[in-house]
Amino acid sequence: METLYLGSTGPDVKLLQSILNRIGYNAGAVDGTFGPATRRALTAFQSAFGLAIDGVAGPQTWAALEPFLLGYFTYTVRSGDALWKIAARYGTTVPAVIAANPNINPDEIQVGQRLVVPFGYELVVSDLDYTYGIMEYVLRGLKARYPFLEIGSIGRSVLGKELYMVKMGFGANQVSYNASHHANESITTPVLLKFIERASQAYAAGARLGDYDMRDLFARTSFFIVPMVNPDGVDLVAYWPHYSNPAYEEAARLNRTGLPLPSVWKANIRGTDLNLNYPAGWEEQKEDERRQGITGPGPRDYGGPSPLSEPETQAMAAFTRDHSFRLVIAYHTQGEVIYYSFNNLQPPESLTIAELFGRVSGYAVSENPAEASWAGYKDWFIQDFRRPGFTVEVGLGVNPIPMTQFDRIYQQNEELLILGGYV
Repeated sequence: METLYLGSTGPDVKLLQSILNRIGYNAGAVDGTFGPATRRALTAFQSAFGLAIDGVAGPQTWAALEPFLLGYFTYTVRSGDALWKIAARYGTTVPAVIAANPNINPDEIQVGQRLVVPFGYELVVSDLDYTYGIMEYVLRGLKARYPFLEIGSIGRSVLGKELYMVKMGFGANQVSYNASHHANESITTPVLLKFIERASQAYAAGARLGDYDMRDLFARTSFFIVPMVNPDGVDLVAYWPHYSNPAYEEAARLNRTGLPLPSVWKANIRGTDLNLNYPAGWEEQKEDERRQGITGPGPRDYGGPSPLSEPETQAMAAFTRDHSFRLVIAYHTQGEVIYYSFNNLQPPESLTIAELFGRVSGYAVSENPAEASWAGYKDWFIQDFRRPGFTVEVGLGVNPIPMTQFDRIYQQNEELLILGGYV
């Protein structure tokens, strides 16, 4: 994380404000502007933790904040300890500690044992924009809280960022969800992260999520979730216009629209729209580009020099081929609509499933949009595997959809995400 001080702005400031508020230091509104209230909260934190009280979030302060960003503390058991005492000390519950430490005997913890102690707050919150770095904190925290999750990488982005994948569940039925193919649609990333968190929490507790038994769902289905397909693009949008990496400055120069970059940038860092880069009508997509006067990289609508030209789409295609997914869902914004077809190649059941998803979410169901109807991930999946593939467009308004819509979007989609593991 960058060093922050009075007057700093951007997503890292939002992260600082959000975590200070969560742990009891009133940083004021999570607005991305480091003002006097944020400085007062930060100096109070620094004082409490024996840090230099300078009101600057530098390396030592970020290191002290890291356990709170990850949502857990590693505790060494001392004489006289009991789980209930430890849980009370850290504002959590005994079941949460047991879930994070499945190999302990909760009635006989031993002096010197090291325990993962989750704090009593949720990791996926709705008061900040999700960058690649924030997603990494969430994933590390989720893995610590729920060790049964498997977290790996399916490849790397142009700039070398991991394309993280979370496997949740143990069943033979395999489904896959992904988000943030498009850079200015990153609100879809926390939708999938929140689903992982809530489903895992219910599974660990032997509880239901809504009307559904998570123990039953996890025994039936394995979810393979890629929460951020385009991490370079997401950060390009999130940190605009202040970049510390020259690669972002160079990419931003491709925006010749005269409009603010976040409102138009869908592509990866090389100016290729990843959801137009799959080999499913890619040649037809190039014809559309020519008609629109698009001849090279830019903020959106350029499908690349060839199908699967980008490391992100190469990774997604290889990952998909390596599994036998019953269905896939790609999350995008906006319009509250579900698309389920491609060139009439989808199986008959796709419409039935789409209508079910539409009923539980309240979203419209449509065959395909008039715009960008070629070379998408779900198009390629339907074409090559002849199985159900869906694009779910969340939110209303202008991209990037503000996080003020997140709670509503998640509520609309939780049951849909569960049912994807059953249909």
